[in-house]
Amino acid sequence: MRELELAKHAAAAGGEILTKYFQGDLLEARQKHAAKSYDLVSQADIESEETIVRLIRESFPDHEILAEEGQHGAADAEHLWVVDPLDGTTNFLHNIPHYAVSIAYYRSGQPVCGVVYNPSRNEWYEAVSGEGARFQDNPIHVAKHQQLDEALVGIGFYYDRGAMMQATLDAMRSLFEQQIHGIRRFGTASLDLAQVATGALGAYFEYELSPWDFAAGRLLVKEAGGHVTDCRGDRLELRKSSVLASNTLLHPAVQAIASRHLLPDG
Repeated sequence: MRELELAKHAAAAGGEILTKYFQGDLLEARQKHAAKSYDLVSQADIESEETIVRLIRESFPDHEILAEEGQHGAADAEHLWVVDPLDGTTNFLHNIPHYAVSIAYYRSGQPVCGVVYNPSRNEWYEAVSGEGARFQDNPIHVAKHQQLDEALVGIGFYYDRGAMMQATLDAMRSLFEQQIHGIRRFGTASLDLAQVATGALGAYFEYELSPWDFAAGRLLVKEAGGHVTDCRGDRLELRKSSVLASNTLLHPAVQAIASRHLLPDG
């Protein structure tokens, strides 16, 4: 489909910019918020987003765009592109080759297609609604684990270093009490969701993500046979939210733990 091909083309272009900066002398990091040195954005984010936005507007000038660094399209727009030009910025800045470009196309609030691309490893994940999910052009499917003691679980920490972090740590403890195989925290939400889709992770949750963090990854999980909600088990809206993704079979068990430790206003 035309939208998927554009998403792949734009992600490749954004990834090329990120590769130019990765481990290079051109990288100039600045803080989004002066008081939070761990919440960083780089010139690489900005250039990647500018390139992706330009390519989308050249092909679909009447479509809206919602993106991390300054595009504010409406979540319920008839045609909406949701873009994260560099997911995993902290990994990127510390020379860890685990980061991604994430691009999704939504029609009237529903995901139609999406790609997640790790340029450092030339790894591609893609999905089209109703047509399944693929990794490196091969079909993928979620894990078949039925019990938590069979599963590896992914988690994420938002930039909050207070109550939300403590809630996440408490949920981790509860998961370990269920004899899970382990916890993994990779620091790139779109790739965490992709690993649920491939079956590497039985489940993944995070207490606060922005829509560009999960817009493409949620479709990967769904099309690979998984289930995605917020951490209360409610429908995941295209706004800042908690996120829980699983292989479907583990969803009730992980959701019970994640919701138990979720902050009251989460």
